Amino acid sequence: MARALTPDLGLARRVLRTEANAILGLIDRLDGRFADAVVMLRDCKGRVIVTGMGKSGIICRKVAATLSSTGTPAFFLHPAEAIHGDLGMLHRDDVVIALSHSGETPEVLRVIEAIKRIGATLVALTGHARSTLGQTADVVLDTHVDEEACPLNLAPTASTTAALALGDALAMTLLVRRGFREEDFAHLHPRGSLGKGLMRAHALMHAGDAMPRVAPETRVRDVLGEMPWLFHGPRRELWLLATK
Repeated sequence: MARALTPDLGLARRVLRTEANAILGLIDRLDGRFADAVVMLRDCKGRVIVTGMGKSGIICRKVAATLSSTGTPAFFLHPAEAIHGDLGMLHRDDVVIALSHSGETPEVLRVIEAIKRIGATLVALTGHARSTLGQTADVVLDTHVDEEACPLNLAPTASTTAALALGDALAMTLLVRRGFREEDFAHLHPRGSLGKGLMRAHALMHAGDAMPRVAPETRVRDVLGEMPWLFHGPRRELWLLATK
């Protein structure tokens, strides 16, 4: 490969270092405001709604998914769709987490107006605590970064990574405060590699009155004919094929 086409590994390393530093910079900023946000989310009597525009919106989807999968029901609300009718999802018992690095995203600010009118609680993740979003929120979590990882210092990179990490910190702290256990995680992840690793025998077999029974004098051939009913779905089909 010609040297002119060789990727700039130095730049790639700088990107990773910049984003790592953005996360490390959050550690010393965790204070009572973070604790207040955790309590608000834990005590929420409605739903947790996460909203943000553009790249922040993508981070919002991940934060909502992580909260939902660890015992805190949450969903993403697109701010542009919200001001075209989806505001009907909001209730005064909800807690809204709004992400905007600038704190001045127009679509988000329009949603914030409605949130305050409805009376829902607002937690802001922003890089500018004195922004309109920061001054309007009930609790502000500072996600300020010194620079983006973008060589032009324009594309949201370090700032979105910081917001994502702080969202994970909220979700994991909530997980512990709720007493969320491995068994709870298994119920919410019944499929995929996580689900298989947490699956228990009772999830595969019938029990109680549904358990097939045979008399002691039943012939082995007839016993084998009853055994497929111990299993659900594909496992039963495999057993039938194996005993033909």
